Amino acid sequence: MSAPALDKKALEEGGDFLPQFSPEGLIVCIAVDDASGDVLMIAHMNREALEKTLSTGIVHYWSRSRQSLWRKGDTSGQVQTLIELRVDCDQDALLARVRVGGDGGACHTGRRSCFYRRVESTSHGPQLKPAP
Repeated sequence: MSAPALDKKALEEGGDFLPQFSPEGLIVCIAVDDASGDVLMIAHMNREALEKTLSTGIVHYWSRSRQSLWRKGDTSGQVQTLIELRVDCDQDALLARVRVGGDGGACHTGRRSCFYRRVESTSHGPQLKPAP
């Protein structure tokens, strides 16, 4: 049995939070530093991660590689405290404004942001360069 079709206007303009999970049960979440506006990382949430995030105020994600729930910062100390959660127009992507604990970073490489390289076009094709 398939889920009932959602009214597009209600989804895009209504007041009900109706997150649209992928067929795999995931929704993308972009984490942004609340103070600076820097994009820190992108990850996925399943329904449980989203519920735990909203109920605890600490951001939880779903690890696709480990197939498990994880609370950001449990091993790194970079706990992400939720300041605000936004949803996009068709409710299939989330934006989490967060305050980061520990050293203020978010990337497992030790960097502040996972977006530390930019793609540049060269005569040899696209190349990665350090972002400023």
